[in-house]
Amino acid sequence: MKYQKRPTQIEVIGGRVNNLKNINVNIPLHRFVAISGLSGSGKSSLAMGILYSEGARRYLDSLATYTRRRISQVGRAQVDEVRHIPSALALRQRPTVPGVRSTVGTVTEIFNILRLIFSRLGSPVCPNGHQVPPTIKIAEAMDLTGDDMGKITCPVCGAKFYAFSAEDFAFNSDGACKRCQGLGTVEQVDDNKIIADENLSLENGAVATWQIPGRNWMWRIARELGVRPDIPYKKLNKHEKDIILHGKERKVPVDIPSSTGRVYHLNALYENAYNAVENSRKTTKSERGLMRINSFYKFSTCPRCKGYRIDPSRWGQLVAGKNIIEAEHLTLDELPPYMEAIKKWLPTNMQDLADNLTGELLHQVRPLIKLGLDYLSLDRQANTLSTGELQRIQLGRTLRTQTTGVLYVLDEPSVGLHPDNVSGLIEVFHELVNQGNSLVVVDHETSIISAADWVVEIGPGSGSEGGQIIAQGTPKAVEQDPHSHIGPYLTGDAQLYVRKRADKKDMFKDGKISFSVTKHFNLHNVHTEIPVGRLTSITGFSGAGKTSLILDSLLPALKAEEGKGESPSWVKDLVSAGIRNIISVDATPVGKNQRSTVATYTNIMTQLRKLFAKQPLAKKLGYTASHFSYNNKEGACPTCGGTGTISMDIQYLPDMVETCSTCGGRRFNQKVLRVKWHGMSIADVLDYSVDDALKEAIFADQPRIKKTVQTLHDMGLGYLHFGESTPALSGGEAQRMKLTSHIHRSQKGTLFVFDEPTVGLHPYDVRTLLQVFQKLIDQKATIITITHDLDIMANSDYMIDMGPRGGDKGGQIIASGLPVDISKNKASLTAKYLRAHLELYQKQ
Repeated sequence: MKYQKRPTQIEVIGGRVNNLKNINVNIPLHRFVAISGLSGSGKSSLAMGILYSEGARRYLDSLATYTRRRISQVGRAQVDEVRHIPSALALRQRPTVPGVRSTVGTVTEIFNILRLIFSRLGSPVCPNGHQVPPTIKIAEAMDLTGDDMGKITCPVCGAKFYAFSAEDFAFNSDGACKRCQGLGTVEQVDDNKIIADENLSLENGAVATWQIPGRNWMWRIARELGVRPDIPYKKLNKHEKDIILHGKERKVPVDIPSSTGRVYHLNALYENAYNAVENSRKTTKSERGLMRINSFYKFSTCPRCKGYRIDPSRWGQLVAGKNIIEAEHLTLDELPPYMEAIKKWLPTNMQDLADNLTGELLHQVRPLIKLGLDYLSLDRQANTLSTGELQRIQLGRTLRTQTTGVLYVLDEPSVGLHPDNVSGLIEVFHELVNQGNSLVVVDHETSIISAADWVVEIGPGSGSEGGQIIAQGTPKAVEQDPHSHIGPYLTGDAQLYVRKRADKKDMFKDGKISFSVTKHFNLHNVHTEIPVGRLTSITGFSGAGKTSLILDSLLPALKAEEGKGESPSWVKDLVSAGIRNIISVDATPVGKNQRSTVATYTNIMTQLRKLFAKQPLAKKLGYTASHFSYNNKEGACPTCGGTGTISMDIQYLPDMVETCSTCGGRRFNQKVLRVKWHGMSIADVLDYSVDDALKEAIFADQPRIKKTVQTLHDMGLGYLHFGESTPALSGGEAQRMKLTSHIHRSQKGTLFVFDEPTVGLHPYDVRTLLQVFQKLIDQKATIITITHDLDIMANSDYMIDMGPRGGDKGGQIIASGLPVDISKNKASLTAKYLRAHLELYQKQ
């Protein structure tokens, strides 16, 4: 039988997702392919919007309709044809943040195996306190059914009892601490926060918890119960205070006036000051409401389980000398030797079972160690992990499945990774391909692009200026392509330094912030000095303590000096050096939903609404500024409610999101769109990009709008449209957007802290960001960046490198000073990569 030749490439024909301009491109199969391009050029549109979308959709189409209905489905991509595409899996730039009940052990599923090990291989304790040695009979008893499941006999005293099952060691199930239900913390209403001000009367807001929405007339009910509402709280007698704080819940007849003066006669429920907050917590669903209510609580370590979540009744069972809590404390790189110790500890007839269980655990651990996560302990709370750590856990889970014939699409996998981690990541990429898979990676990291088998570059610009294939081929071919934007950064021909760095002798001339951390996570007696009015980079291996040092320690301590919150107990000897204002800029999305746009997030929309309300037709029709908002019923399209789209549930097919047929996606109703300014409706203006608005000078006579538009351009965001949804912006775009209100005013006494500011940024865009930093420094700002980006490091005035590695092997300041000096430091892992980076550009 003659076999047809296997396809060697995915063929994309007529791709039009987002800004892609009807592109045709071939993606090699069974290769590591990198997609590069400026921020907003269309990289993710090709990778996620076409390759992943079509690969996932076609796989799901092969499943039964009943099964498909239970899986989040992907709609058809805007593309004429995609040939030879395998089933696809994606790892996104922003993984879902796990909840408070998740740990590293649960999200990696390693803890599931560890619980089985303790259940089947453990040494339990009988009711009379005898430690029962591990035997195969215990493991066999756990596999029985009914009343005999787990039933064993103590060989010392003959007592019959039930050994613990795997569920009995789960803090989210039967093993949960009986006091805190497996959370590790207990909470109670903080007595000190119940009364806002003893000098106030009840009717003027003395009881803080009665200011929660729905409880602000509670003082009227208290008056019916005999409490005087018009004198200071401190002058009330003991009986009155007891009614306020501990009065019984009951219905009380009361007259409550409305804002219009009408009086309502109600039989209302009385809630004392404590019940008001506790009952409100049970019914509040909004995040903002819960945050406000939680401010009345104090959280402390559970006294029963000491914060370990698992009930102490389970702590007696041992495996190779450790109980379940001690085993959970182990880091990933400590697990392999512990598994060996377990096998040596067990009798001969249990070795096969031990090999099976320990082998399965090691199978899950090894990819994570290879990805540089060796420092994470199993009991580390998963919601404290960085984006990069969460992505690598996802990738480790993928790697251990050892699939073949799958298309993996990864969006910015280098986010939050130290250059040394990136080297390990590249090894994993090649391993995925060697297993018979195809890999597409969207990334700006030059070492990843250089290591790829094939590169596809999209551009030439961003937004409407992008969406075309400008270069493709091997990394060497792309380096030599005159149309390539990434090529000069691969060869070192691009400009490295884009700002003048401070001289060593002048580094601290404007003062220095200094503080010490006594003990916090892996930081122990660490003293730090940061120059004022300079750009300082905090660098180091993932998990070395950068976040603990700056975000957990310095920032709250500085804020406490300004009367905003309590200073962390572990921060000592703080010298704030005149810092009065702290602005923390992270990569979280801008705006809460699709209604948030570039115009609404900045001052542009407010100014436009006022401008359109002044037009002659608007005045004639009696329109106010509120008519020119698609978030108000006066201005919104009646069909889509101002979203511009309609979502349709089509039963067993993917939900369809269609452009609203009434407004054509313009969000406003037709009456509002009749009002024109310079011949344009407000929707016409929102269709403009920042750069097009500058080019056509449409805001020449509107200085306030023009200033904001110029700022957006200066930050490298000129390709964004005013009506563009902000939650969809990349992390780097979101960070720059947040700076728009700060860029043109004096920043003396202001500290800006950037956490991974280069997320989603092309090296060219990093240069733009550095120029933004320089503008802030010219206005007397002090800037701290927590970064792994070698370009940011090279352009910094000062650098503090932490390590030497992560977790227990980190927590120290390895070196501080000029970047060029640190690059020569033999003790620093960061220095090795910074030195190579500087050498690449040494001809400059």
